[in-house]
Amino acid sequence: MTILLADPELEARIASKLEVVETQLHDAVAQEDPLANAASTHLLAAGGKRLRPVLALVAAECGDSDHPDVTMAAVVSELTHIATLYHDDVMDSAPRRRGAPSAHSLWGNSLAILTGDLLFARAAIIAADLGSEAVRMQATTFERLCLGQIRETEGPREGEDPVEHYLEVLADKTGSLLAASSVLGAMAAGCDEQTRNILAQFGEAAGVAFQLADDVLDIRSPADTSGKTQGTDLREHVPTMPTLLLRARVREEGSREDTELLQAIDSDLASDSALSEVVQLLSTHEVIDETQALAEQWADKAAHSLRELRPVKIREALESVAAAMVARTQ
Repeated sequence: MTILLADPELEARIASKLEVVETQLHDAVAQEDPLANAASTHLLAAGGKRLRPVLALVAAECGDSDHPDVTMAAVVSELTHIATLYHDDVMDSAPRRRGAPSAHSLWGNSLAILTGDLLFARAAIIAADLGSEAVRMQATTFERLCLGQIRETEGPREGEDPVEHYLEVLADKTGSLLAASSVLGAMAAGCDEQTRNILAQFGEAAGVAFQLADDVLDIRSPADTSGKTQGTDLREHVPTMPTLLLRARVREEGSREDTELLQAIDSDLASDSALSEVVQLLSTHEVIDETQALAEQWADKAAHSLRELRPVKIREALESVAAAMVARTQ
């Protein structure tokens, strides 16, 4: 995902600081034990968008962006994110991540889970150097990440709208960490509480937009573009916005084609041919366009939350980030 910040000077400054963050990330994940080191560095070496560090660094521009704690706040946000990926891939049985084999497919589920725990511990150690408020922010965010995963696993309760339930899950699982990344950057830069609150609202809405766009990419973006196996959520029968919208259509007396597609989605998709056929059918369905439209609405909501943010160039930069989240191809 290419980040264009609407200000070339700001973009160059953030790019320079991202290089520092990258070095600090590699230092942070290094382990003395050879196996622990190989597993801990695996996903970091595979690359990534570094969206959370970007948000932390841009948010810090609202205050003292040159404070040494700023890049460390960015490291905390990315380490926490990477830790969750090890767990997510185990739960989703995902064979690939960022174009590389997932950790659990190389070393097994137990080591992948322990590696995620190890990276979260490293993030917590760094957060402790930033102060008790940063520790509380990181811990609270991790709690929301876990609760979001539990709610996703549990599914909507009786009488609860599945789409609203899913949006709440996205706010917990994705929005909370994007919000925390923004706030940690602002906190490290000494920004006031009002600025932090604005950035928290932005990050959470942007996270929902990001994940909705991801639901589209999971169906429409080939593996060689996205770096992930196409249709993984379908194969594991993980609810996503397109399938939830399709279910709503069928409940409301949808067409025979919709009913047959939903039956195919609910069938055994273990074989590559069965999965490929369902992905192809779903990729041209209206629910994909509806999901993309929802992603754009949430990106607009994120941008609207910034209306009182100063300075204006930082507001415009964050608006550019939100727009890039839903226009991406990977």
